[in-house]
Amino acid sequence: MSDAAQPTAAEVRAAAEAVKAALDRHLEAVERRSGDDDPAVYEAFNALAAAAEAYDERLYDRYDEVTPFEIPGADDSLPPYAGPEEPHALSVLIRRDYAVVEPKRLLAQAQRIADLEGDEDGADAAPVVGASTHAALGVLFGEYEPDEIASRHKEFGLEEGDSTLWVSAAEELPDPGEWLNAPFEHADPEQIVCRFDVSAVFDDEPDDGMEQQDA
Repeated sequence: MSDAAQPTAAEVRAAAEAVKAALDRHLEAVERRSGDDDPAVYEAFNALAAAAEAYDERLYDRYDEVTPFEIPGADDSLPPYAGPEEPHALSVLIRRDYAVVEPKRLLAQAQRIADLEGDEDGADAAPVVGASTHAALGVLFGEYEPDEIASRHKEFGLEEGDSTLWVSAAEELPDPGEWLNAPFEHADPEQIVCRFDVSAVFDDEPDDGMEQQDA
């Protein structure tokens, strides 16, 4: 890069000030958040990531230095939005991963649910889950909404893994039954308005001997 194309010292300083302001806005959004998926926090996070990236680029271009920050940004993998400016329909795609860490607890909870259903139906014998984790999961997810399972997963012997939620825009709703055979096959990254990701990788603390990547 030629000297003429390099950012000025004032531009680097302005980028640093933008990071400070974005940090303040992010903290304020976190302090006022209404829940785990508060869109204000998500927007402030993205603004902070963008400000930090701009500062890092200007710092490198001007002084050949980099920052020690690495802010995870799932949206980096998404192409630019190409959906309708005024969406008239939307699809919400959710994935949540769980590990079965306490099979006995899962089986006991599923059998309890089956016993209660048997009592309500007046059946002579309630369905028996037995030792089948497959059957227990069917009972559990047949009884509770996914959000309730997410909030009570430890009760059911589950451990949370990564999760993601995509909000995708559309001009109109699909016809009834149109996508039931392959519900996620036609998810178009260019139609995604926003997404929210939860992963343990975001919580990892850098090692003392953190390697510095080339900018």
